[in-house]
Amino acid sequence: MKISLLDYGVGNLPSVERAFQRLGVQTERICTSAGVAKASALVLPGVGHYGVLIRALDRDGLRESLIAAIGRGVPFLGICLGLQALFQNSEEASDLQGLQILAGSVRVLSGAVKLPHMGWDQLQSKAASRLLEGIVSGAYFYFAHSYAVPYRREELTLETRATCSYGGEFVAVTEKENMFAVQFHPEKSGDAGQRVLENFLRIAA
Repeated sequence: MKISLLDYGVGNLPSVERAFQRLGVQTERICTSAGVAKASALVLPGVGHYGVLIRALDRDGLRESLIAAIGRGVPFLGICLGLQALFQNSEEASDLQGLQILAGSVRVLSGAVKLPHMGWDQLQSKAASRLLEGIVSGAYFYFAHSYAVPYRREELTLETRATCSYGGEFVAVTEKENMFAVQFHPEKSGDAGQRVLENFLRIAA
């Protein structure tokens, strides 16, 4: 199996590539709608500004092809901004629309906390998760972000699998059928992060 990494010009592609290489998996970088259409498994890594990612997807004609690929069942993993892009919009670039596959908005982390939220933090399990199989609730993962999707119980969707708390509780893991996304960086999260990638590979195989 080959993992296709969506290259939008900014991101942590080398570290994600190395993480998959350690697992013996071949990767390729793609940046066109034709590449997305041919992919058998997609990963959208993300660091930086929400607006840069969304504008790049629209500039390169990737929005529609990415939505279509997810819709037809191609296994997808979003990382950090790759999770945020799945939702409706973000305060970080309020003039832009996200992919709108999931309901909800990305907000700046609230409370008297230092931004960005950078370093190791714990997950709180909310529901059974294929992506987190074999990982205990309370496991530590590496985060680096200032924005997230707030977890509000009155707006709870079935997609939320785990949360994290930093200036409020936010969505840390979401999954729906063939679509998976995490707010943390599995490629920087040691053994637990490696298990997340292994689980995704098993699901995608």
